[in-house]
Amino acid sequence: MHASGVSELERHTAPVRRGQVLAWASWDWGSAAFNAVMTTFVFTVYLTSKAFGGEDHASAVLGACLGAAGLGIALIAPVAGQRSDAGGRRKLWLGVHTGVVALLTGLCFFAFPRPEFLLYGASLIAAGHVFSELAGVNYNAMLEQIATPRTIGRISGLGWSAGYFGGIVALLLVLALFVQPAFPWFGASTGDSLNIRLVAVFSMLWIIVFSLPVMFAVPEVPRQPAARLGVVASYGLLFRRIRAIWKTSPHTIYFLVASAVFRDGLAAVFTFGGVIAAGTFGFTLSQVIFFAIFGNVVAAVGAIAGGFLDDRLGPKRVIMGSLVGLLIAGTSILVLGKGTYELGGFTWTGTVTFWVFGLFLCLFVGPAQSAARAYLARLAPDGEAGELFGLYATTGRAASFLAPTLFSLCITIATPFVAAGEAQRWGVLGIMVVLLAGLLVLLPVKPPARVATAVVPAA
Repeated sequence: MHASGVSELERHTAPVRRGQVLAWASWDWGSAAFNAVMTTFVFTVYLTSKAFGGEDHASAVLGACLGAAGLGIALIAPVAGQRSDAGGRRKLWLGVHTGVVALLTGLCFFAFPRPEFLLYGASLIAAGHVFSELAGVNYNAMLEQIATPRTIGRISGLGWSAGYFGGIVALLLVLALFVQPAFPWFGASTGDSLNIRLVAVFSMLWIIVFSLPVMFAVPEVPRQPAARLGVVASYGLLFRRIRAIWKTSPHTIYFLVASAVFRDGLAAVFTFGGVIAAGTFGFTLSQVIFFAIFGNVVAAVGAIAGGFLDDRLGPKRVIMGSLVGLLIAGTSILVLGKGTYELGGFTWTGTVTFWVFGLFLCLFVGPAQSAARAYLARLAPDGEAGELFGLYATTGRAASFLAPTLFSLCITIATPFVAAGEAQRWGVLGIMVVLLAGLLVLLPVKPPARVATAVVPAA
């Protein structure tokens, strides 16, 4: 962040290189194996099964490990980004952290279906989360290297959509090869849960293969002419820069706070979507998986469309429009519930309600996520985007308790007042409250073009 008020992105006037963009997006495609397969739909479901000591106990252990991981990310991310920026090692650390994620993923193969392996498996997943987030800090910061001011929105949207599509393809392959194998082979064996443990090996290879292109196509950032700092001194510099940002560019801080709130609501849409589909609307596991696949397709399309709108209308308008759409869709699910309605000869059931408005939720999540990243990239100071995206990760983690807590609280409050099986639906209200709060906090934040560039001390 420099007094010149001109960021790396604004200086970049060369045309976008398609090969670099596709290589950059390929990393997001590869990371879907950890995000979608390992932590959302397959491996964590395996870890929280009866084989590991019961669903409640296993879920509590996994939750505790992930909570510790979140704390680690919040403490480490901004300084990790700062040091990779200053040292000219953004791509290097992206590769190192991604490699560690792949290794930890592969080691999950040895999480045998016995209670004594629960902590081992949960710790690997939690550590993978830490290094995945650290890799994401450098990956997001690369956006300033491959985009121009006129294309940053659509390129960010392309990256998000690649992640969604990568998750879809990886999940389909996992289903066809391991979970419900289409043909007999040794990896289909369920003895000692070999088929599920092999999913970890598949995911490791997926991550490695699709993360390699960015390492060859996108150049490293130049080293900054600054003195080397120790870890303690790096934190001191971080706090001085945060104070300077607050003094000279407060709307940057406002956006970090607002995005932390609404991003927690966005994450909750996917986190609890499958839970509500099964618990409230009676979806079977196969129906939940099919909904997840369609939901990812819709979210990917939304991210691409939102990226083009971002470049035309600006990221703030895209985020606000997406949040309003999410509030309308979520409120519709809450109000209509499992009710059956006759509409012009068509019978509208609870299943139809969830499919229609659930997919609308997915449609608006993609643009909001993409535009939030593009907003911050537009503010990226010359050579210091990693540090800013580190703060982005930290503030996101700091607010990550909001939606889960309000989801649970609303269910607890509703339980005495509604029929059995109806309380869970009211958890949607908690998610909507978080999204509304994020929208309200975002309202006074200026668009990137009107935000002053922060003037901060050098290292």
